[in-house]
Amino acid sequence: MISREIQDMAPWTDWVPLISADPPPSPGVYLARQGAGGPVVYVGVGAGARKGGGLRGRLRRYTSGKALASGLGEGLFDRALADRDWLRERLTEVERGRPMRASQWGKAALAWADLYVCWALTESREEAMALESRVLAVPGVGWWNRAR
Repeated sequence: MISREIQDMAPWTDWVPLISADPPPSPGVYLARQGAGGPVVYVGVGAGARKGGGLRGRLRRYTSGKALASGLGEGLFDRALADRDWLRERLTEVERGRPMRASQWGKAALAWADLYVCWALTESREEAMALESRVLAVPGVGWWNRAR
């Protein structure tokens, strides 16, 4: 659920599962929540010159499992690694001779997190960065973001 304060900052889209999200290749800000009705846990920017561009490029990096060490990927992977059951499943796979590649671990962590996203488009990277800063400044949110 988005707080009224965050909701009033921008015209946010409806929530969709991260694994099926298809935002435009435009600059903007995305919110992530854990579960279909869970709390908002992360805010990020999709505005760089990535292949595919903007929000689309940023969110696709996460769903590919290749963004374990940055932003949302790092936040969800840290929490998956702290879950004994999830980690035990990964260790059992290794012990049975079926170790996964790092990107597969990333996808497994993504499935564990059950993330949903919504986004708001902006005119520029600068506008997206400013909106992200305003959202991160909202008190009382348990952000997964490292830098606040």
